[in-house]
Amino acid sequence: MKIISDKLLSKSAYTAEMDAPIASIDIAEWLFHLPEAEYLRCCPPDHIGSGITTTDDGRPMVINVEMIGTGLVIQHYIAEEATAHYCRMNSISDVFTPVGRTQVNVIWELSAEAIEGGRARYTNSVTSHPTDVFMDFIAAHGQSFEQAAAARQEAGGDHNRRETPLFAASIARRAIARSQAKSQAK
Repeated sequence: MKIISDKLLSKSAYTAEMDAPIASIDIAEWLFHLPEAEYLRCCPPDHIGSGITTTDDGRPMVINVEMIGTGLVIQHYIAEEATAHYCRMNSISDVFTPVGRTQVNVIWELSAEAIEGGRARYTNSVTSHPTDVFMDFIAAHGQSFEQAAAARQEAGGDHNRRETPLFAASIARRAIARSQAKSQAK
C-alpha cells in the first residue's frame, strides 16, 4: 500500500478556547490516558470506541473507531510527535463504506497555545490523503477523485467542527483536575 501524499483528500482545522492555563495543559498525557467513555462523549453519536496500545517497536498508538459520514473508520494513530502542547498522529485508516472497504492516510494534529486571560486555545487539525488502495477503490466504483474528495471534505469537516470544542473542554477538565490533585498533594 502506498500513500499518495501529493493528493489532498480533505483538510480541516477548528479551534476552541480552553478555560485552563497553558502551563497546566498536557495534550499527550490526555490523549494517551483518555478513558473510552470520555472519548465517546467528545462527538456523540459518531465516536464508537477507542483504545491505547503500542506499535511492535514501542511507539504509542491510539485506535479510534468512529463514523465519518457514511463510513465506519478504524484509525490506527501512531505518535510521530507527542508533547504537552503538540501531538502529530499518523494513521493508515480502514474505511468501511456501504459499497466496500478501503484505506486512507489520516494525519491528526492536536495543539494548544496560550491566549490572553490565562487561558489556552486548542486546535484540532485533520488532513487526509488517498492511498493507492483508495484510488483503485473509487475507480472500481465509478467515482472521480474530485467527487470522493468533496464527500470526504464535507463529512470530515463537519465531524471535526463538532468534536473540536468537546475535545478542548475535555483537555481543560483533565488539566484542571491534575492541577488540583498536585495542589492537594503538597
